[in-house]
Amino acid sequence: MRIGIIAALPGELRPLVRGWHASAAKDGARRWTHNPGNGTWIAACAGMGADAARRAFAVAEADGPLDLVLSVGWAGALVPGLRPGDARVLSGIIDAQTGERVELAAGEPGLAVVTTARVADAAEKARLREIYNGAVMADMEAATVARLAQMRGIPIVCIKGVSDGLSAKLPDLNRFLSARGQLRVAAFLAYLALRPGYWRAIAQLGQNSAQASRKMRDLVLEFMQQHSFERMGPTETY
Repeated sequence: MRIGIIAALPGELRPLVRGWHASAAKDGARRWTHNPGNGTWIAACAGMGADAARRAFAVAEADGPLDLVLSVGWAGALVPGLRPGDARVLSGIIDAQTGERVELAAGEPGLAVVTTARVADAAEKARLREIYNGAVMADMEAATVARLAQMRGIPIVCIKGVSDGLSAKLPDLNRFLSARGQLRVAAFLAYLALRPGYWRAIAQLGQNSAQASRKMRDLVLEFMQQHSFERMGPTETY
């Protein structure tokens, strides 16, 4: 069985792929492979957003079709009950641009992630929570990964870690994203250097994100051990 693990950024995968075989791919994508004895696991990332998710998916299936896909990565909390640094297996994915909803075979009932085209700030999080029933997190890739899985008739599992809380006061990260979904680090650091009011929040974001990555690793490994993938049906959109 070939299992694809699709993320946006290397940091989201770092605890999971430690010790895996790493290789660089075109268009700035990165790829790791692992053969644990029950098939091949391929992890890939190419940046934030829909276009980057498509590139990462292509990298993951470059050597052959996938049998199962995991959408893994950081997300912003939409409800106060989700603590930064935590991670969950979600049972739904909502596309904010089309309104389509994917119900997943595995995950905590009633918990969904809503995929948007931009990084959601506090005001946008409040709007998303009001509009989409069951949405508890916001990301930028899961809906695209789900659509690609649906096109191929394969199941998807969605595991997301909370990088920032409901009311986190962070700078607008959208202005520092390149057209290919990469953070322009130099420009972002230059912006922060003149705004010490954000320093504590950014440091906390880094700590939360690292903890969430470790929690996502644990959930991925736990899921791989406990589930029979052959019984999982193809991805369906409603």
